[in-house]
Amino acid sequence: MKKTVGIGVQDFEKLRLGNIFYVDKTDFIRQWWESGDDVTLITRPRRFGKTLNISMLEKFFSVQYAERGELFEGLRIWEREKFRKLQGTWPVISLSFANVKERSFSATVQKICQCISDVYNDHRYLLDSDLLSEEEKAFFEDISPAMPEVTATWALHRLSKFLYYYYGKKVLILLDEYDTPMQEAYLHGYWEDLVSFTRSMFNSTFKTNPCLERAMMTGITRVSKESIFSDLNNLEVVTTTSEKYEDCFGFTEEEVFAALEEYGLASRKQQVKSWYDGFTFGRQRDMYNPWSIIHYLDKKQIGTYWANSSSNSLAGKLVQEGSRQIKEDFEELLRGGTLRLEIDEQIVYNQLPVKHNAVWSLLLASGYLKVVGKEFVERTGRWYHTLALTNREVSLMFETMIRDWFAESDGSYNDFIKALLLGDTDAMNDYMNRVALATFSSFDSGTQPSLAEPERFYHGFVLGLMVELADRYILTSSRESGFGRYDVMIEPLNPRQDDGIILEFKVFQPKKETELSDTVAAALKQINEKQYETALTTKGIPRERIRKYGFAFRGKEVMIGEGE
Repeated sequence: MKKTVGIGVQDFEKLRLGNIFYVDKTDFIRQWWESGDDVTLITRPRRFGKTLNISMLEKFFSVQYAERGELFEGLRIWEREKFRKLQGTWPVISLSFANVKERSFSATVQKICQCISDVYNDHRYLLDSDLLSEEEKAFFEDISPAMPEVTATWALHRLSKFLYYYYGKKVLILLDEYDTPMQEAYLHGYWEDLVSFTRSMFNSTFKTNPCLERAMMTGITRVSKESIFSDLNNLEVVTTTSEKYEDCFGFTEEEVFAALEEYGLASRKQQVKSWYDGFTFGRQRDMYNPWSIIHYLDKKQIGTYWANSSSNSLAGKLVQEGSRQIKEDFEELLRGGTLRLEIDEQIVYNQLPVKHNAVWSLLLASGYLKVVGKEFVERTGRWYHTLALTNREVSLMFETMIRDWFAESDGSYNDFIKALLLGDTDAMNDYMNRVALATFSSFDSGTQPSLAEPERFYHGFVLGLMVELADRYILTSSRESGFGRYDVMIEPLNPRQDDGIILEFKVFQPKKETELSDTVAAALKQINEKQYETALTTKGIPRERIRKYGFAFRGKEVMIGEGE
């Protein structure tokens, strides 16, 4: 009988007792234990089984689950006698920061304190023993969501000691989604405060803790050592490019195809592959996101399950507020192209607005990009990675995100595109000014006023054109043609039906120009003098079927003129 397909089951015990579909990842227990590492940080994209694997470790090692070997019977780890004897023999502290998504530093600390308080409540039996001193019992009782920061930073350290007293063995500490508060701190502007608090807590918990046997942390990103791990020289970091544990998170293609056969979907293997394949961990290619596969097994139809499973606000922020270069690079990715660059897997969040490669490093760690090749350059002593969008599901997610950028323009963006295709310049001016007024500030980096840097807007605008016109046109930007580099070229897929279009953007320069119309004239003059139409005419599109438009920007005011 086929097992039940359970959506969102992250508790290992519930999954096993409920006869729910499960891909056996228990060899991860052996690999981690035999590694001998003191503190391990494993980064994987969201919905890749991190929480389930942490739950699995807890149920395997915790003394609270002694004599519960039935949870592992029939699985790979239970085939090894050495590990059958290890089951249920260690005191374990397990907690998660997955739900710490607050908008302020004070609320974040309170939420972390709540997580720690919940763990203490799980071990209140310690208060009934005579092993704790009166001071230690008083400390225990003072643990609450409202405890002072200094108490919170020492709480896990001291709980480790209390458990050591009780069991006579050092503890295992499991921390899931350690970096969720970090991402929220970056998004909401309290990064530096949280870094200081987290560094103190991690130092006392994972570095200066004599009662710690081993620890495991999971997250999406590897936050830079200088930020919160500066004191942890005992930390083993395993990222998406590491070979260690490369098949322990996510489903391999063999596992996915076996599941499709089990559920009578063998004929759909290639469809599933075209949508959901593409993740790469270490040398292990053709990895699949479990969330999408489980939903597919349940619903038996294609959908953007992983992409829509939680907020993509950070990814959207990085691209939307990114520089002209980031938007141009992203345009290349959406077209199915690749980027070749040096990747630094240590994420420094406060460098994201200014460090170009940091953006792509974070998108790679988050699962939106995949490594399709890498090369070591002897001369520089550096590795360079070639990146692409992970798969069709991710590509569709970004297309939807780009459309949402213009949602607040109240339909004017779509009206502008219709006017552009019809060649109605008056309507284009009307609609474009509404679009700019409604969305201009959305493309601001926050460090420079939008009025001073319209490039962030119009290159986001170009991405929008690219998505909306994909069924009828090929859109390119900043490419060479004639004697220069045009801003935007819109090439019709069917030249007999549609015109070719060239767009040139210019910012009003008060020292050179009197009216915005002068800026439009300068843009049109540049199109003609640089002979930008060459790229279209060489493809057989007659000059009379090529339309040219100059866009002039003055703050949020836009003027569009058509040239000959």
